[in-house]
Amino acid sequence: MLELLRNKRIMVVVAHPDDELLGPGATMHKLIREYNCQIRAIILGEGITSRSETRDVKLWEKELETHRANINKAAAAIGYQSVGIYDFPDNRFDAVNLLDIIKVVEKEKQSFDPEVIFTHHGGDVNIDHQRTFESVITATRPLEHEKVKTIITFETPSGTEWRASSDPRHFIPNLFIEVSPADLEAKMKGMEAYEFEKRKYPHPRSPEALTILAQRWGIVIGRKYAEAFTLIRCIA
Repeated sequence: MLELLRNKRIMVVVAHPDDELLGPGATMHKLIREYNCQIRAIILGEGITSRSETRDVKLWEKELETHRANINKAAAAIGYQSVGIYDFPDNRFDAVNLLDIIKVVEKEKQSFDPEVIFTHHGGDVNIDHQRTFESVITATRPLEHEKVKTIITFETPSGTEWRASSDPRHFIPNLFIEVSPADLEAKMKGMEAYEFEKRKYPHPRSPEALTILAQRWGIVIGRKYAEAFTLIRCIA
């Protein structure tokens, strides 16, 4: 699969700042460094105002400015060549017309011209992740002239594993990418840049937990470290 991704233009479409690291960060570092991929991250939501009872952007103006600066630091750690930053309301994507999100994905797709898109698992407990997945699927319908041939989804720690046990939409990976200690280190460095998102162990977003997760998927495939994905569509 990695050879199929070599030299490709890849778009990573996520809901919040840090999502571009949590699921695929080590893999993106590997694809950029070793497989000559051009990768653009699209961050749809501002990622912070849901921590208030009501959304008042002015109350969070300073934090939002810091958050945006953190995005660029995190992108540099991974090696993302470019980042698109939007301000859909945090954890309130269900209050936005789905078409508005789709239009952003379509605009970015037309501008960057990717062949591959990575995005959230559609069954995450987080509504913003669900809407992001739906937007990507809608914006990349396999019509005759659609250039996106491959869609891959990833888990987002603290959003994927908390789905109810009775829910049928669990993350069941069928694609595993081995990553190196250097790839993981880049992922941790990127997470360290996010002043409002990093957490202490045993939180799923802590460095220790992210390392354990990479070890867990590595064990599944007989490697030391790996990240897990679901291949949604691949047209060869």
